[in-house]
Amino acid sequence: MSYAVKEMFLTLQGEGVRSGRRAVFLRFAGCNLWTGREQDRARAVCRFCDTDFVGTDGENGARYGSAGDLAAMAEHLWGPGREERYIVLTGGEPMLQVDDALVEALHGAGFEIAIESNGTLPVHPGIDWVCISPKAGSEVVQRSGDELKLVWPQPAEPLPGHGFEDIGQWDFDHFLLQPLDDPDADRHREACIAQVMDHPRWRLTLQTHKMLGLK
Repeated sequence: MSYAVKEMFLTLQGEGVRSGRRAVFLRFAGCNLWTGREQDRARAVCRFCDTDFVGTDGENGARYGSAGDLAAMAEHLWGPGREERYIVLTGGEPMLQVDDALVEALHGAGFEIAIESNGTLPVHPGIDWVCISPKAGSEVVQRSGDELKLVWPQPAEPLPGHGFEDIGQWDFDHFLLQPLDDPDADRHREACIAQVMDHPRWRLTLQTHKMLGLK
């Protein structure tokens, strides 16, 4: 199997429980909730995405011919030493492409593997750290993992038939609210703070990579 990769680079993890950790960031092309093209946004399930995941024209983007090729690029980006090797698989939706061969190749190269997924597809059981970010209007099948990161507020109820309180009962170790980044970002931060104050199981997370000028 080949892998369509939008971009791949060394950075710091910018969001969630592991913010600040050195990481190879691997963004796959393609998503099942939006084409990534502006002309389709109004008809998409996820209408607020701020990520370019179309094509393979980003930094180190390409169609990689094998899992070994992709793992070799991850090793190159990390540099010497195998200690604390960490890679974040994201997109788009990474589970459209993640398979046994890739998980085995990355583990063989010494990487701990994290994923950020919309949860509409089951996450590969070999992933070491699972972050699910549900999108309103989608059917989430992956309701367990290490952290649930809910962008807030969303244009509708978080999930059909599942309100805020229901999501907080899913099987995750950490529950995070992240303010929606749009022209009303200040108001959204206040809304997240209010939710956390009312629901102490949840924690606020911010996009620190944007504050630091990182990708």
